[in-house]
Amino acid sequence: MEAYATAQQVWTAGLVFVRVAAIVMLLPGIGEQAVPPRIRLSFALLLSLALYPVVAGTLPPLPATVGGMGGWVLKEVLVGLMIGGLMRVMLSALAVAGETVALQTTLAFAQTANPLQAQPGTTIGAFLILMGLVLVFATNVHHLFLAAIVDSYALFAPSEALPLQDAMTLMARTVGQAFALGIQLAAPVIVFSLVFNAAAGFVGRVMPTFQVFFAATPLNLLFGLAVFALSIGAIGLAFIERYRESLGVFIGR
Repeated sequence: MEAYATAQQVWTAGLVFVRVAAIVMLLPGIGEQAVPPRIRLSFALLLSLALYPVVAGTLPPLPATVGGMGGWVLKEVLVGLMIGGLMRVMLSALAVAGETVALQTTLAFAQTANPLQAQPGTTIGAFLILMGLVLVFATNVHHLFLAAIVDSYALFAPSEALPLQDAMTLMARTVGQAFALGIQLAAPVIVFSLVFNAAAGFVGRVMPTFQVFFAATPLNLLFGLAVFALSIGAIGLAFIERYRESLGVFIGR
C-alpha cells in the first residue's frame, strides 16, 4: 500500500473511522435500527475521510505490536460509543414524555413501532420521537453532531488516558436530565390529569350511584389529547433547546 498511502496514514485513517463509526451507529437519525448497517458504515467511512485532514495531527503513531494496535482500537470504540450514547440518551426524553402522556390519557395500550427503542411503544411516544428527529434536522442541529465529533478529539484526546469516571458521571447526569426533561414536557397533561381525576373522585363521593368511570374516561381522553395538542409546540421548542445545550458539552465553542 506504500504506493498509495503510508502505513502511518492508513493507521491514522483507521483510528478515525473506528471512533466515527461507533458514533454513527448510535447517532440520532442515521443510527436508527431502520437504517441498514451497511448504509451507516458507508456514511461513517465518507465522514472519516472528510475529517481525516482535520484531526490527523491528534492521533498517535503506529504501534510496534499488534496488542498495542488492539488497545488503541478498543479505546477509540469505547469513546465513540460513549459519545453516540450520550447524543441518543437525551432523545429518550421524548419517549419518557410520550409514555407519561399515554398513561395519563389511558392510551398506554395503543402500541406501535418505536424507531428509537427498536420495539413496540406507545403511539404518542413514537409520534414525539419522530417529531424530535424531524426537528433535529429541520433546525440544523445535526450540524452540531459534526462539530461534536471534531471537538471530541480535543475533549477525549487519543494520547490521554480514558476518563472512565468522568464519563460515567456524565452519562448518569445526562440520563437524569433526560428523565426530568421528559416529565417537564408532559407536565401540562399531568396537571390536567390530577385536576380531572380529583374532580371525578369528588363527583363519585357526592353521587355514589353515578357511573363515574364510564363518564369520565372519554372526557379524560378527549381533554387530555386537547391539552397535549395545545402544548405540542412548546414541547418541540423546549426539547430542541435543551438538546442544543446537551450537545454543548462536546463543543468547545
